[in-house]
Amino acid sequence: MSQINAYRRKFMAAVGGVAVGGLASGVILRSVEASDVPAKPADQPVSNKVRWGMLIDINRLTDGGVAMVEACKREHGWGNDPKSRPEQQSQWMRTVKVTDKLTQHSFTLPVMCQHCEEPPCVDVCPTGASMKRADGIVQVNKHICIGCRYCMMACPYKARSFVHESLTDQRPHSPRGMGTVESCNLCVHRIDKGQLPACVEAAPNAVIFGDLNDPNSRISQAVKTLGGSQIRADLGLNTGVRYLGL
Repeated sequence: MSQINAYRRKFMAAVGGVAVGGLASGVILRSVEASDVPAKPADQPVSNKVRWGMLIDINRLTDGGVAMVEACKREHGWGNDPKSRPEQQSQWMRTVKVTDKLTQHSFTLPVMCQHCEEPPCVDVCPTGASMKRADGIVQVNKHICIGCRYCMMACPYKARSFVHESLTDQRPHSPRGMGTVESCNLCVHRIDKGQLPACVEAAPNAVIFGDLNDPNSRISQAVKTLGGSQIRADLGLNTGVRYLGL
């Protein structure tokens, strides 16, 4: 129990901005203005000097990530396609229950596009619709996606969905289209404005978001201090989404 308490103190210090391993004091995770997400000037291209990433502490997600999923649904308008059968519903993010076969210990975590440094979905796309921005965000260009679904087969995280039916009541900032593939894009429209992704705002005490390339950023300092596991690290994809407590 003492080890668990010590771990929790370290994480709270990291997300709260207390001076642990060089973290700046007085910075609160839930404050967008104080986050490590500077707005991108509209007249400047995306730079590879930044690599956006996310660190999720599953032990601090009291609902297993349900609030994060619901926030994503509201932000992008997926998950409520009335014409689609349940198995065909879009799914940008989902919760997954994991059970240790030896101890029977179970926990739930949110899984979305892991924003790999070497994304398999991009490698197999015949049109270039599956692409990775210079800042590490993996997304789909709806204008040139032909719906072949090669990217869905290539993704080891089952993080992509195919839109089977025509859509209504779409979000202007998150265009979707029948016959195309879609997945988490880290709320790129918010990031470019200097805001946090919707799912991060929904779980401010359990998630850190920021620039993995900046050694002084909150997320880099937290990873350095606390670590951070990748799902299927054996694949060598160097994911932008990391987890504590796996």
